[in-house]
Amino acid sequence: MTPEHVQLLTSIGIDPAWSQTVDIGHRVHLLDRPGTDSEAPTVVCLHGNPTWSVLWAPLLNGLDRRYRVVAPDHLDMGLSARVTPPGGVRRYRQRLDDLTMILDACGVGGQVVLIGHDWGGALAAGWAVGSPDRVVGLLLANTGLGVPAGRRAPWMIRLAAQRPLRDLVTRRTPIFVAVTPHLPGKPISAAMRAALAAPYQHSRDRVGVAGFVADIPFDDSHPTAADLAQVADAVGDLDIPALLVWGGCDPVFDDSFAADLTERFAHAELHRSPEAGHLSPIEVDLAGIANRWLTSQPMSSVPLVSGSASGAVSGVMAAVMPEHDHLSAWAPLEARAADPGRQHGLAFHDGARNESVTFAELSKRVHQMAGALCRAGIGHGDRVAVLVPPGIDLVAVVYACWRIGAVTVIADRGLGRRGLGAAVRSARVAAVVGIGRALLASRVLRWAPGAVLVDVGSLTAETEAGVAPALLGDGPHPDDAAAVLFTSGATGPAKGVRYTHRQLGAQRDALRDLYDIGDDDRLVAAFAPFSLFGPALAIPTAIPDVDVTAP
Repeated sequence: MTPEHVQLLTSIGIDPAWSQTVDIGHRVHLLDRPGTDSEAPTVVCLHGNPTWSVLWAPLLNGLDRRYRVVAPDHLDMGLSARVTPPGGVRRYRQRLDDLTMILDACGVGGQVVLIGHDWGGALAAGWAVGSPDRVVGLLLANTGLGVPAGRRAPWMIRLAAQRPLRDLVTRRTPIFVAVTPHLPGKPISAAMRAALAAPYQHSRDRVGVAGFVADIPFDDSHPTAADLAQVADAVGDLDIPALLVWGGCDPVFDDSFAADLTERFAHAELHRSPEAGHLSPIEVDLAGIANRWLTSQPMSSVPLVSGSASGAVSGVMAAVMPEHDHLSAWAPLEARAADPGRQHGLAFHDGARNESVTFAELSKRVHQMAGALCRAGIGHGDRVAVLVPPGIDLVAVVYACWRIGAVTVIADRGLGRRGLGAAVRSARVAAVVGIGRALLASRVLRWAPGAVLVDVGSLTAETEAGVAPALLGDGPHPDDAAAVLFTSGATGPAKGVRYTHRQLGAQRDALRDLYDIGDDDRLVAAFAPFSLFGPALAIPTAIPDVDVTAP
């Protein structure tokens, strides 16, 4: 190892002893951090273009020491051998074979957790599809397996891929390498920028950079198109937990790619950082995120038990939320509404409008709205932005969505027009239910392109009450998503937090038990979202006349 190499690694906090090489017919450089637990799966990190293994420096330093971490440089990249002649391309399928040989050469014969970024994410997914018995988890950061339906490939990539511009931008000049750390997002330190660029100082060093861009399929005639399409179709069959860590400012792999992958995987969670960009492994606390995720999932040398998506309890909370008999949020409301001796008691009072409803009336309104939502084409799993002021209609819409299995997306109006729009846009909703001016903003400002827009007043305008039992069925599964609730934005951009029906029920039960809430109690919700717990506790609830933007 040269003194320059040692200085380079130490400048970004990497122990030079982790720098190793293996021979797979060509010399491959990798960072190999030992682990303390031989029973734990090996964490394998795959970089993208135009980076190399130093991309994982924060992860190598912060990941739990029980895990061995192996981060190779792809051939033609980083400090690995240059084996492809200028103008040549090492294809996706070859790189999957490379990875198999690298792991064999490193003595990684057991189960692995794959972490990939950019092209490394596509390779991680492909290797998982090819070796499902060995991969127990996937963490993918700002990557893709194809262009999402309804949009074109990112313009920056299309531009860089055009001949002869591709060779000029990616190989003959350092433009592609130099620009990447300056893409929108959190600032990258000067030391890290220098480290990322170090192996790519001369045109002969950048043959892999050009080759990766040349291997991007823009149509079905491309040599890699069929291989990548096969992987994209097969990842849904993987019965493993998947975590997507996403920089929301990425101009290359934007939120549409995150949504595409979320839909493809059977067990996927999304951790989105709105301030981070393309180089999210550097810009976010990936080690902290990965530690929590690894701890929460059954990742060990014991094979995972197969099961359905609903039975596997996707999400970090599955590990810390104890199993208990689940009672849905709407069950107490419907039980009280069906009780002749209690159904006419006060259920909800809106102080701003001086309007009240009984439990029977509220339950009827929920069923009426559920029917109208179904007739509008909104159903199970659809995300619905609820842009309704606090009050009876807000509660009824939320419960109607939950009853049909739709996922409510709720953000505080105090975020302001820009913050509210960013929240709705990032949630990628299928429908917006709101008052007139909220629907107008959604349409004009394109908060929810392509979404169904429903005026909340129209949900109660029909004379037919309720919804056909066949449409309601037994309701959603306890571990289905129920809500995306956005934080206040007081400490940065508002962040959407996903809750399942089981989690909401557990929160209600915790409140009931902690405060010993009984049938004779009353709830005054000075913080409007807390009013949603009232019907779930089957107690009279009131929202006082307050300005929710300045409580």
